[in-house]
Amino acid sequence: MLVAGSAVVAGAARRTPVPAPLLLVVVGLVGSYVPGVPDYTLDPHIVLPLVLPPLLHSAALDSSYLDLRANLRPIALLSVGYVLFATVAVGVVAHLLIPGLPLAPALVLGAVVAPPDAVAATAIARRIGLPSRLTTLLQGESLFNDATAITAYRVAVAAAVGEGVSWTEGLREFAFAAVGGVVVGLILMVPLHWLRIRLRDALLQNTLSLLIPFVAYAVAEQFGASGVLAVVVVGLYLGHHSWQVDFATRLQEAAVWRMIDFVLESAVFALIGLQLRVVVGGLGEYGAGEAAWYAAVVFLAVVAARYIWVFPSTFVPRMLFPGIREREPGTNWTAPVVVGWAGMRGVVSLAIAFSIPQTTHGGEPFPARNLILFLTFTTVIGTLVVHGLTLPSLIRLLGLPGRDPRAETLAEAQAQNQASLAAESRLGELLDEERNALPPPLADRLRTVLEQRRNAVWERLGAVNEVTGESADDTYRRLSREMIEAERKVFVDLRDARRIDEEMLRSLLRRLDLEEAALYREGATEEGA
Repeated sequence: MLVAGSAVVAGAARRTPVPAPLLLVVVGLVGSYVPGVPDYTLDPHIVLPLVLPPLLHSAALDSSYLDLRANLRPIALLSVGYVLFATVAVGVVAHLLIPGLPLAPALVLGAVVAPPDAVAATAIARRIGLPSRLTTLLQGESLFNDATAITAYRVAVAAAVGEGVSWTEGLREFAFAAVGGVVVGLILMVPLHWLRIRLRDALLQNTLSLLIPFVAYAVAEQFGASGVLAVVVVGLYLGHHSWQVDFATRLQEAAVWRMIDFVLESAVFALIGLQLRVVVGGLGEYGAGEAAWYAAVVFLAVVAARYIWVFPSTFVPRMLFPGIREREPGTNWTAPVVVGWAGMRGVVSLAIAFSIPQTTHGGEPFPARNLILFLTFTTVIGTLVVHGLTLPSLIRLLGLPGRDPRAETLAEAQAQNQASLAAESRLGELLDEERNALPPPLADRLRTVLEQRRNAVWERLGAVNEVTGESADDTYRRLSREMIEAERKVFVDLRDARRIDEEMLRSLLRRLDLEEAALYREGATEEGA
């Protein structure tokens, strides 16, 4: 029921200007009080090892290793420095604000609400067309910050339940988790990639692809290291070398991971909203007005802490180190404003909050556990709704330049032209060999394919058809689909007339499907640009 309902809402969101994550959360909030809707309590033992790894792995596969490496310094400042700063800042504010709340449980709250969400930030950033560098920063931050937050949470919980953890021990645990997670990822990534490129069956290759994030996460956690970092490292390596896998695997893998992302993301954001009744019902001794006041202050503390960190970390290193100014592109005040406002929280914060132990080592109830759950929930909802709904307007108000489709198309055309020339030269060398002799029509067909591929991108820069409003490339794809559909109908008619069997029909349709998939990807690339 949850998966089906969330999929319907996410599908409907595509026909509205509201991003799917926000609509799913709102529907979940309303649905939590609809009679007959069961209580869907977030189980951290399901979300963290079973939901988080595939989402992070898919995001890592789609990320650019080269872009992340080029922006490693600002990403590290956000994913490590900011999360630790927010943990302390929000924890101190909560400790001073809430009567009787010890510092250690307050730091637990700070660690829980510190990491922006991997799914929400990148989904909304792509939807509204942020510049590529800002999207890379947000994506890189969200890939790595969960590891920092989970480790900080474990240290704070250990102190809160009475384990007597010192700051030195906390830093040691953090370093071990971080370094250990990276090391596990580095150890696993090469053999996993070696296995992927040697499996000849696309079905087996994609089965392995589905297992990889769970294996990386489980192995790292078994050694007490960060499973999150292990998953991200492996995903970045496999994504960077995906060109070495055969085409059938890439086609299937892309489709499979798109479906997994859609189902998991839809269910996750619906689950966030559905926690309302559970969280409010557990407030206990705290009144609604008192809890709402605490929630407003914590939300403001989260927002303020992000800006207090983002602005100095953006400009101070540039002022102090000339090398940074030379290596990294210049920026103005608008970029940190957007990065600061794009800190949406999500399901990881709620999952971590629900994993807070019920009691301390002395058998006493964990201090203000239900209130921490409530404050986490309100912070997640507040950042998703307030930031998510206003971020597009903020970008328009600031006049932040988006991506330049024409410049990207020109770069694509130049790259395609260079590749086509290399392929044409290689074709000439091959045809000169006796064993590769082809009849002239077939050799000409190979040259024609190269020419069409080279011209297709240039045509996107051409004039628009006055009658249809299409570019020449749009018209070409539309007519190609019409031709494919005509062929498909003939094949089905031949099957129905028993002139070909079912197995031959599947083979013929698969060939057409691959051609149509190629046309679809070309169109999707142009629209994305």
